[in-house]
Amino acid sequence: MSTTELPASHAELMDGVYRWQRHIYDLTRKYYLLGRDRLIAGLDMPQSGTVLELGCGTGRNIVLAACRYPNARFFGLDISAEMLETANAAMAREGLAARVTLARGDATDFDAKALFGTARFDRVFVSYSLSMIPGWEKTVSAALAALAPGGSLHVVDFGQQEGLPRWFRALLRGWLRKFHVEPRASLRDVLGSESQRTGATFHFRTLYRGYAWLAVIRSRSNPIF
Repeated sequence: MSTTELPASHAELMDGVYRWQRHIYDLTRKYYLLGRDRLIAGLDMPQSGTVLELGCGTGRNIVLAACRYPNARFFGLDISAEMLETANAAMAREGLAARVTLARGDATDFDAKALFGTARFDRVFVSYSLSMIPGWEKTVSAALAALAPGGSLHVVDFGQQEGLPRWFRALLRGWLRKFHVEPRASLRDVLGSESQRTGATFHFRTLYRGYAWLAVIRSRSNPIF
């Protein structure tokens, strides 16, 4: 899907939400987007591997991952031009522009070859983006289709806060709705189903009493799509 074919309503919505918030996004979100650093640590990158982040936002995760895995090449996709402006500035500031390629696109339907010059990646990760993407199930399918044989998909996002007090859950949900965020109750089931469909292995864990969910899907060496 080209930039001109992006779903205008959602792209415009995200640009509107983050036009000003992008300047304080990383400072404020570090207090409640929990589990992101654990995801990065668990990427376990192969030598000179390739990594794609879907919904890369400000580029915060790519910067940290690029520092942790200095021999890897990184790619980031986001639907918001505003966020990508901040992300590109971050890559230039950190001296990572030569190792990182960013592109604007829809995470539910993208052509990685056209956008990045490569169709498959050793690692794909999605951090607190599925809860913001309409038709997020398509993002899971697209992410798995973009994996190289033997690669892995890593997902962290809001859980159902199943081990936390009801009042906390209600307060959090109300706050998240202000930013068009909706924790996906069926996330575990969808990831598990997609794992079965592709013959991949599936690992899932809850973090912080269900505040966040962390999942890893490892693809077959000879995938079936």
